[in-house]
Amino acid sequence: MAFNEDEVLAAQKLRYQVFAEELGARLQTRIHGVDQDIFDPYCEHLVVRNDDTGQIVGTYRILSPEKAKVVGAYYSEGEFDLVRLHHLRSRMVEIGRSCVHPEHRTGATIALLWSGLAKYMLQNDYDYLIGCASISMADGGHAAASIHQGLSQHMSPVELRVFPRCPLPLAALRQDLKADVPPLIKGYLRAGAYVCGEPAWDPDFNTADLPILMLMSRISDRYSRHFIESNKS
Repeated sequence: MAFNEDEVLAAQKLRYQVFAEELGARLQTRIHGVDQDIFDPYCEHLVVRNDDTGQIVGTYRILSPEKAKVVGAYYSEGEFDLVRLHHLRSRMVEIGRSCVHPEHRTGATIALLWSGLAKYMLQNDYDYLIGCASISMADGGHAAASIHQGLSQHMSPVELRVFPRCPLPLAALRQDLKADVPPLIKGYLRAGAYVCGEPAWDPDFNTADLPILMLMSRISDRYSRHFIESNKS
């Protein structure tokens, strides 16, 4: 975890570099070059550092259920109605703002982040992870609609469905393209995550956001051995 304000600031600068400068997101921030919002002060910031330079090269933002109660909501609630997940809230952690420096986008960096998340969940005895997984809408949303169409086998039970506040207009988009699932989403699904509903459109990031729910009890054997069991030892 980021240990002090300087490390949190470095993680926020990395987020700005990736989301605003690289991907063109319109970030509402008070300080140029720094991605901050009202949730940041309530979050913990998981980081990966380069051992040689000390540079923070990967990050996740983590909002615990206790802090979500203090701030009044999860970030995801700005995009989705989470009413059907209400009974999970006391044990449900939200993750977001995941990004990795362009020079460190390797499986090793993601593995370190996921190992940190597993350790956090185990140490705090939480059972559920939620978050929004983004798909670029550079093509107007056709790839995102096609990817969603191909994920039917990963949909959650109906009692765990959430509902987008600004839905991606699926009926107006092509859903038959051969589009590559983003690596992060592919990793979530391989680990056993659910897609909990239709994607929302995030106009600031120009992405289609899929609602993802991970039950710790449902993580696949391969991921459990690699991330969970190693943190128990």
